[in-house]
Amino acid sequence: MSYLRWPLIVTVVGIALAAWLGYRFTGSMTGAVSFFMIAVVLAILEISLSFDNAIVNANKLKEMTPQWQRRFLTWGILIAVFGMRIVFPLLIVVIAAQIGPWAALQLAATDPEEYSRLIGEAHLPIAAFGGSFLMLVALTFFFDQSKEVDWIGKVERALRRCGSVRGMEVGFVLVIILLFVWLLPVRDEQVFMFSAMWGIVTFLAVDALGHVLDRWGKAQDAAKGAAQVGLGGFLYLEVLDASFSFDGVIGAFALTQNLFLIAIGLGIGAMYVRSMTVMLVEKGTLAEFRYLEHGAFWSILILSIIMFGQTMWHLPEVVTGLLGAIFIGAAFVNSIMWNRRHKGEAHH
Repeated sequence: MSYLRWPLIVTVVGIALAAWLGYRFTGSMTGAVSFFMIAVVLAILEISLSFDNAIVNANKLKEMTPQWQRRFLTWGILIAVFGMRIVFPLLIVVIAAQIGPWAALQLAATDPEEYSRLIGEAHLPIAAFGGSFLMLVALTFFFDQSKEVDWIGKVERALRRCGSVRGMEVGFVLVIILLFVWLLPVRDEQVFMFSAMWGIVTFLAVDALGHVLDRWGKAQDAAKGAAQVGLGGFLYLEVLDASFSFDGVIGAFALTQNLFLIAIGLGIGAMYVRSMTVMLVEKGTLAEFRYLEHGAFWSILILSIIMFGQTMWHLPEVVTGLLGAIFIGAAFVNSIMWNRRHKGEAHH
């Protein structure tokens, strides 16, 4: 329960704020109740879509120093809630409508339908960028030559063998991008290709920056080194978090067009995801359940394919959440079964 203290406080404040917003916008108690319910559904949507995010965050976070762990959970939550849930949708409208940030904010408050339409029009480049970035995140895990544990044995062993060829994961993503470029209508090809390429470039840039900072950190004395290593991990986690939240932000507009309500609902969900991340790190849950991480990365791979698919077809966010939950649930059950079979080895 100690991990849930802050998320519960934010939930109470957020839901009260949502109800007040509903009353202000509609002038009735029915509106207040409606906003209250939407905030709850948005929070649940965010948690269900982001459970795999928490597992991957925990995996990276356990390598970071306590100081940078704290920064990720304080600065990181501000970036996650304000940056991705408020600034990011506003930025889309600023670029799409070619208006100033203040005008975009006024549009969100006074004409939510037009605001929602502009966000919807930007869905193709967002899905292309997020899809290529997340696919690289997943494939880097499966192609890793130092990976010793396999969950879906034959498939994961085959993927690891592919990883012996340098840059194979980038080549794999490029083939998928070319396939979608071939399938997409001509008018969408250029935007898709350009955005997907930026997803690859961003992943490689963040990965390279992390390596440079890690090496630089190790070359310094211990205190400075810890700070540099932490910064590389922090930047990687923030970009990863942003890619995960694309899906939730876009999906939220299907429930409501009110930017402020979306920020409240998704912000509540983001708090639970952060607390889940801390719990996984401090309790050593990833070490205890050997296949949980694999389930998360399979879930990410499926999500990346779905994001590419969303450039052509409308796929409900419930499908994404359910598929992710199935993979993580199966990995969890398999981990428990393995622990029972290897009782003596499980705690080594």
